[in-house]
Amino acid sequence: MHIAFNGWFWDQPNTGSGQYIRHLLPALRRVAPDLQMTLVLPPHNTSPDDLPENVSIVTTRGAGGQPGKVWFEQRTFPQMAGRVGADIAHVPYWGPPLSSPVQLVTSVLDVIPLALPEYSQGLGARLYTSLVSAAARGSAHTITLSNAAKADIVKHLGLPPDSITPIHLAADERFHPRLGAERDDAVRQKYDLPDKFVLYLGGFDRRKNVNQLLLAYTYVGQAEGDNIPLVIAGREPEWGTPLFPDMRQYAADLNITDYVRWIGYVDEADKPSLYRLASVFVFPTLYEGFGLMALEAMACGTPVVANEIPVIEEIVGDAAYLVKPDDARAMAGAIIALLLQKPLRESLVNQGLARATHFSWRRTARQTLDVYERVMRGEG
Repeated sequence: MHIAFNGWFWDQPNTGSGQYIRHLLPALRRVAPDLQMTLVLPPHNTSPDDLPENVSIVTTRGAGGQPGKVWFEQRTFPQMAGRVGADIAHVPYWGPPLSSPVQLVTSVLDVIPLALPEYSQGLGARLYTSLVSAAARGSAHTITLSNAAKADIVKHLGLPPDSITPIHLAADERFHPRLGAERDDAVRQKYDLPDKFVLYLGGFDRRKNVNQLLLAYTYVGQAEGDNIPLVIAGREPEWGTPLFPDMRQYAADLNITDYVRWIGYVDEADKPSLYRLASVFVFPTLYEGFGLMALEAMACGTPVVANEIPVIEEIVGDAAYLVKPDDARAMAGAIIALLLQKPLRESLVNQGLARATHFSWRRTARQTLDVYERVMRGEG
């Protein structure tokens, strides 16, 4: 069996789509050593790094930017998949072609532009969303990341439920309570981290709901802010747009700037240490396809506070402290409880570590391989 992969995001390991394909290919190689794999690269990536063994590379030419991306997805990738003799063309993100000479498998990680229309503003964005929505209906099978995401795909794309398989992701083996811990002190110094802190790591668009956490810290700060500040990690956007309300200004308006430290972009290699060093990880998101960061924190032995939304409930089970969405008082209470109540903290740490073991990239790869085999048998 020969699988051709769309490699548009291979050189973007900080994106969800980039992380997905970079983990999937090595995991597939481990569970299926004889599987033939070809990675079709876009024009902007001619020298890929970190390739697993025995993966063939096809480089391409073309324009850049959004028009170049659409051309690569709709013409270049399917043509190359046919040219190399692939049995299946796998698009590991929501960007399938309308037509393909080989059968398509598409991984729809989420349907944010449809579930949250404010993320699909402007004519170009609406046209692209319409294009990939139509194209997704032509895939032989669709993979997604959770049962919650599957429900959204059925609702918004109208795909038959039996044509969609939820396959969970997993935390990388680097995310561990002890392995790699010798780097923790260096990471603490690199980012000038305090002895104890509450952590947020992620993006800052509206659905990430960082404002709930900042409002919660008006209560936490009164109790423990001087001793346990809030550390906010992630590349900051251009603040003050419809999708990126100014969270720095909001923190100033709440009068909590003394309790908040913004450390900016964090190198991928430093993230396990950052989780381990944190006293609590807070994940206030209102919408995700999966919610990997909550799982990564649990795998590192850090207790998690998150909002009670379907996908988070599916992933964390009873291994995190869940609160009602947008309830800042409840979120503050959860944070304070985990900071001050040692038995509760230890219980959630142990439950989180146990929960994380239910997810593995080997299992993800095996279930993905099963989808390929079903498509080859014509079972869809």
